[in-house]
Amino acid sequence: MTVPPILIRPPTHDEYTAWRPLWDGYNEFYGRHGATALPEHITKVTWQRFFDPAEPVFALVAEDKGHLVGLAHYLFHRSTTKIEQVCYLSDLFTLPSIRGKGVGRALIEAVCVQAKAAGASRVYWQTHESNAAGRQLYDKVAQHLGFIVYSRDP
Repeated sequence: MTVPPILIRPPTHDEYTAWRPLWDGYNEFYGRHGATALPEHITKVTWQRFFDPAEPVFALVAEDKGHLVGLAHYLFHRSTTKIEQVCYLSDLFTLPSIRGKGVGRALIEAVCVQAKAAGASRVYWQTHESNAAGRQLYDKVAQHLGFIVYSRDP
């Protein structure tokens, strides 16, 4: 018997409860849980943006045997170094139980397909330096350009 492949697709509006544990897992991975969790309204607005045609924010999910096992969120924006828009892969997460099975790679490739279809000239993302497992994959599918990210609240 052949195992059906992982299906990568946009989420449907009624899949919030299936998407939410993945979103919470992603945020927990980056230390946003408990007292440091995102405010609930940010999560709700983020979900709503995926379905608002005026928003440049999009989502894909990975489905395995009827269950969501991964997510990718991405957005398009202008750049000062390209004429075409670029695509920022903002969030990528797979359930720990399926890591190493190609789901993260499939989500990245699907975002790249969407970016190409939208005329974007680049897909880029960032991760924490401690994300060794993620970086092993990223080193295989993209080029690390050596940039260091700084951030501050205004």
